[in-house]
Amino acid sequence: MADVIVVGSGPTGMMLAGELALAGVDVSIVEQRPTSELTGSRAGGIHSRTIEILDQRGIVDQFLAEGRTVQAATFGTTVLDISDFPTRHPYVLALWQNRMEPILANWIEELGVPVHRGREVVGLGRGDDGVGVEFSDGPPARAKYLVGADGGRSVIRKAAGIDFPGSDATRSNLIAEVEVAEEPPSGMRQDESGVHGLSRLADGRTYRVVTTEQQLGSGADPSLADLGRALSAVYGTDFGVHSPIWISRFTDATRQAADYRAGRVLIAGDAAHIHYPAGGQGIGLGIQDAVNLGWKLAQVVKGVSPESLLDTYRDERHPPTARALRYSMAQSVLQRSDPRTAALTETVDELMTMDQPRTRLAARIHGLDIAYDFGEGHPLLGRRMPDLDVDTRDGPTRVYSLLHQARPLLLDLGEPARIDITPWADRVRLVDARFARTWELPVLGEVSAPSAVLVRPDGHVAWVGQGTDEGLTAALARWFGPESPTG
Repeated sequence: MADVIVVGSGPTGMMLAGELALAGVDVSIVEQRPTSELTGSRAGGIHSRTIEILDQRGIVDQFLAEGRTVQAATFGTTVLDISDFPTRHPYVLALWQNRMEPILANWIEELGVPVHRGREVVGLGRGDDGVGVEFSDGPPARAKYLVGADGGRSVIRKAAGIDFPGSDATRSNLIAEVEVAEEPPSGMRQDESGVHGLSRLADGRTYRVVTTEQQLGSGADPSLADLGRALSAVYGTDFGVHSPIWISRFTDATRQAADYRAGRVLIAGDAAHIHYPAGGQGIGLGIQDAVNLGWKLAQVVKGVSPESLLDTYRDERHPPTARALRYSMAQSVLQRSDPRTAALTETVDELMTMDQPRTRLAARIHGLDIAYDFGEGHPLLGRRMPDLDVDTRDGPTRVYSLLHQARPLLLDLGEPARIDITPWADRVRLVDARFARTWELPVLGEVSAPSAVLVRPDGHVAWVGQGTDEGLTAALARWFGPESPTG
């Protein structure tokens, strides 16, 4: 029996598998697609907090080398510039998904994660000691835990009986990569139905097309004829579209799983939440799910922590994801251009020129304001740890460099050798460090300097020392299991 089987080899599934592998868990991925090749470019970028997460694992440079940094987060028609934010990555990384996935695939291959392709999951069976996974052909498999990262139509979510409440679709879009016989106009067009545009891709021959259908499309796979009709309704011509590489339909349906866990079955990414892709947050939300769940599931599998630790996954990830879904719903409304919506957009754009609305909303879009509820305390508590340049006994380094192995980190910024965590020394890395500059957080601004911080593997602060060690033992036990008598 494997420790964990992850269903789905998209960014969420691969990120989760990598997290589990770093923790020494026996994890494998099963994927319905027969090859790793992703047809079409798919999603187009990731936001600041997701880039930080990749930095925490030491793989961000590969993404930055492939992509382009831009200010691209918007609300209404206003681009929300975050170049003044206190982060090492104050931008969006423009990078197509079909170029992201090979980087993650190489990473998990180096970590020894097997990916079993051409395996279509059709059902599961649950018991007290594990989960059985049934395939359309071939023998079943068993694991202690199963995670569905298999998309918005998740077989795992449905088989586990997890409710998926939300709002039904009110409109649909077609997205495609095709060749054309006529040169289309440049730029995006917005009308009462929604947004439309054709943009030439790097090969100089293929165009990426996005258009809003005049009526809500069916659930069937769209055809080239459907695309032609949709374009003709807007432009008066279909530009002679031909030789499609990829055609897909997406809607503004917005749903979020009522729970992220049913016993030994969990879900992440699009399996747990779907939304209109305005704002491009889908991949980032899935990667953030993965790094929140990965270390917790690893500790439960290894017997370090009780199974109740898994309940904090839903408790922490559901609220910020619900906020992101509300943003996408609002942004989708602003993409119409009837007179009333135009008036609303004009008002919103005026607000976005003001500094406070800009910073609050931009931090939300980029995931930089997420504060998990760990109770009252220092402003850092529950928030992502800034990537400080610190001085240690081994020389200068960055905080995120200390998180590359996905281990808990206790950063002692006070007197050397003052903190003793011997009962957790096998689980938590203790580093004496110095940082003499200002502490600054997105939206909040400057905060008082702590004497120590306990950082979880996902980069969120679990405890803050303010001159004493009060509460440290309780935080260590809460997040990283009871103390070990041998240390």
